[in-house]
Amino acid sequence: MSTRPRRRRGGSREAMLAKRSKPPAINPAPAGPIGGQYRPLTDSQVQQIYDTSLRMLAELGMGDAPQSLVDQALKCGATINDMGRLCYSRDMVEDIIDGACKSFVFHGRDEKYSFEVGGERVYFGTGGAAVQALDLDTHLYRPSTLADLEAFTRLADKLANVSWFTRCCVATDVPDILELDINTAYCLMRGTQKPVGTNFTLGEHVDPIVDMFDWIAGGSGKFAEKPFCKAHISPIISPMRYGEDAFDVALASIRRGMPINSIVAAMSGATSPATIDGMLAASFAETLATLVMVNIFEPGFPMIFSNWPFVIDLRTGAFCGGGGEISILNAGAAQLANHIGVPSGVASSMSDAKAVDAQMGMEKALSALACGLSGANMVYESSGMMASLLGVSYEAFMLDNEMLSHIYRMIRGVEVSEDTLAFEAMKNVITGEGHFIGETQTMEAMERDYFYPKLGDRLEPTTWAEVGAQDAWQRANSEVREILQQHRPNYIDSKVDARIRKRFKILIT
Repeated sequence: MSTRPRRRRGGSREAMLAKRSKPPAINPAPAGPIGGQYRPLTDSQVQQIYDTSLRMLAELGMGDAPQSLVDQALKCGATINDMGRLCYSRDMVEDIIDGACKSFVFHGRDEKYSFEVGGERVYFGTGGAAVQALDLDTHLYRPSTLADLEAFTRLADKLANVSWFTRCCVATDVPDILELDINTAYCLMRGTQKPVGTNFTLGEHVDPIVDMFDWIAGGSGKFAEKPFCKAHISPIISPMRYGEDAFDVALASIRRGMPINSIVAAMSGATSPATIDGMLAASFAETLATLVMVNIFEPGFPMIFSNWPFVIDLRTGAFCGGGGEISILNAGAAQLANHIGVPSGVASSMSDAKAVDAQMGMEKALSALACGLSGANMVYESSGMMASLLGVSYEAFMLDNEMLSHIYRMIRGVEVSEDTLAFEAMKNVITGEGHFIGETQTMEAMERDYFYPKLGDRLEPTTWAEVGAQDAWQRANSEVREILQQHRPNYIDSKVDARIRKRFKILIT
């Protein structure tokens, strides 16, 4: 047995513990890792689905196309079939794909929040149009209000893994549709400087709201120079028909330089085939039809190719936001969008659970991980959404933010180098103290490679009981209350705010 004294490398235990108690110097789970590790479709299957989608557009075509769309499409090579439907040939669609926007910068009003959309870099953010909010006090659902939207915006402003904020709920207490759209956009401007997204009920609502954005950005035309808001439109009524109101919003958005998130949300077995591959083919064809729609008016215009295949319970007809099938479908949708090289958007984390419970966590983690690993550029609905998209929860926002750190860490994967393979560290330990606790490499790895949750419980059971035996819902509730109490930003200049209030009926006091 060796009698050689063991070397000490880590200093005192107190110093070591103090160092470990500090927050990481770097983020071990940053936004924007490169995905694509999960590919539910083989290359052959991707090609089969792609070919079928193009056949659908060429032979079945699109119904209910607005006349101005028909006129422009015919100039660009489209035809009308014997059913009176607008058809796009394979050559026409592939020419559109070749000339389509492949990436663009989605700006924050503060540039530190800007990021590039494209390739296989993954970002999580919000979406949704919930009409109910899970109350912080009663833990029951109630109609969502403008005050909720304002509070959710402030909350999202503080959550590192919400890369952009799209309104997550509808202000059901604002019945006038123009006032609803204007006050929704105003809430986003007031509560965050992150990139945002909003909805427009009618095309005529775009101009006044972009005028407001111009004032906030510093003058006429300033918004279009670095657009910090995208328009969410759903221009397809499945199966394979256009919707006129969303088409009007798209044209108005193009005129004002506002990027478009074009969403197709077909329902399996209802508005789309029930088979997984058939649904992907149909919904991909419909999303291609929106790409054609945008690009025949403005080639190369920034558009997010948001194919969100949704699942219904075929026994009851109820929407199913969580589960294996919707996870596969949205990951497959990302794979198809990445195949043609356009900015991709999918949906995840739309839990069917009503409470902040184990079902919620299971369903959110399944779908968010699948979509993140698929390489989807923008993963929508990823924070806060509950009750099959009918509800939104403050506490879920907090817990989802922490969940997404774990997912970013998984997408980031493993970096291998001569140093991290740790041969020299192993040699030092077996000839020294016999453990890695005090090794410099251990401390570096602790900072670089490991995420430490704030809400996730890792206490020993007795300690957990001594500090109140709280569950995740309770811990998240406390964190939300603290943020909403302390974080009350107003990111609109007071003079601009006065100008906005003089022109529009702003309901936030």
